Amino acid sequence: MATKTATKSVPKTKLSPLKKNSNGVLPHKIVSIDSKKLKDMENVFSLQKKKALELRHSTTKQRIKKLKSLKDLIFKYQPEIREALRADFNKSETETDLSEILPSIAECRDAIRHLKYWMKPVRANTPITLFGAVSEIHYEPRGTVLIIAPWNYPFHLAFAPIVGAIAAGNTVILKPSEYTPHTSALTKKMLAELFPEEEVAVFEGDHTVSTALTDLPFDHIFFTGSTNVGKIIMERASKHLTSVTLELGGKSPAIITDGADIKKAAHSILWGKFLNAGQTCVAPDYLLIPESKVDDFVEQAKKTVKKFFGSETEDKSSSKDFCRIVNARNFERVSGYIKEAVIKGAKIELGGEVDASQNFIAPTILSKIPKDSKIMEDEIFGPVLPIITYKNLDEAIDFVNSKPKPLALYIFTKDEKKINKILKSTSSGGAVINDLIIHLANSHLPFGGVNHSGHGSYHGFFGFKQFSHERSVLKQSPVSAIKMMYPPYNNLAKKLVDITTKYLA
Repeated sequence: MATKTATKSVPKTKLSPLKKNSNGVLPHKIVSIDSKKLKDMENVFSLQKKKALELRHSTTKQRIKKLKSLKDLIFKYQPEIREALRADFNKSETETDLSEILPSIAECRDAIRHLKYWMKPVRANTPITLFGAVSEIHYEPRGTVLIIAPWNYPFHLAFAPIVGAIAAGNTVILKPSEYTPHTSALTKKMLAELFPEEEVAVFEGDHTVSTALTDLPFDHIFFTGSTNVGKIIMERASKHLTSVTLELGGKSPAIITDGADIKKAAHSILWGKFLNAGQTCVAPDYLLIPESKVDDFVEQAKKTVKKFFGSETEDKSSSKDFCRIVNARNFERVSGYIKEAVIKGAKIELGGEVDASQNFIAPTILSKIPKDSKIMEDEIFGPVLPIITYKNLDEAIDFVNSKPKPLALYIFTKDEKKINKILKSTSSGGAVINDLIIHLANSHLPFGGVNHSGHGSYHGFFGFKQFSHERSVLKQSPVSAIKMMYPPYNNLAKKLVDITTKYLA
């Protein structure tokens, strides 16, 4: 088959860096963008700022009505969503339903069921020193929010945060990815059918659009993408002190310990790794496994891949259940990782075939990875699983801790002591024991990263909370002990302060 590799890695998303003028001020117009489009964005933003003040008064009933309409809209356009994902990724209908439509519907339904309770003020304890007062936490909308969606799950990772933003009572501007044009265009069409632009608007385009949008003083920015671009987003947001949610990625490890069921582990790991052709932020980026278990794992992996996609390269490339790399640039990046690792001495245990004409990379497993290989430095974001061996569990833990904190960590073992040891000795956005990725399906768990893998979390109530400001409200009663400590500080006031400090504080 035709092959093509690359020598240069490219980021998942481009965004112009910040540039200051001679006074150290960030200028408003710093990118080359059509003046009419820029004017449109500014006008819509202005309209949304006004609308956001109105939405602060929206009721539970009004917000639920919008969420129900959004859910119905997804069902209505389900065939077109499938077609768009097929055009952008060659993604199967079932995988689209499983990874894009189902979780989006689930987010809508969860918000519809629970929004009444989420919006209620929450009583908070009041210390005895404030006797007479009542304390509450009120969830108020942040205001006008910007959502920058990625290309790897272009439908779900646009709609899931939109659900949280609408549930919390915000206006939204969405910037979908230019790398998935069919899905982005459909997303714009769908949202325009349901919402006026002063409430929800979509602006398509490349990195110049993202740059122009992040130059506006949004109340919150929600970004999903690479760590490098996340740093730029955070920097750009800082000029307006805009709060941010960063859903990033990193090198998420899978650890198999002695005594684990290798067959079950291989089945789960390869499903999670090759879902969406590895273009998943929580896909296992590498596997840590005892030296004695490598041959057994590879044998089970070959059987699993044959079951999933077929035994020959031609079977895999023609399989309707295995999608493609999103574009030529990312194909070149990932195939370049394979080529460079092999040149340096890595062994291809499975796969390795590529076809540039289709942006196809076969499910691939590599062993004997040189430490200086680029594949062990960058997030792979493709269907390639490097195997790293270890002699004892401490060695595996040290390897994980030698890298930035990952978005997810997966542990395969029957030993509870080993589970606890790994969890207490490492840090990650989330963790799953004896399975992969399924923690995303539980809306009662927060989903997000830590440090390099992200800031903030969402899904379910945590999404509502992410797009809300937790406002502290204290209601003072006519009888207040604290008023007895007002000036002038006579002997009674001094004694009360002394007693409070010693016994009540």
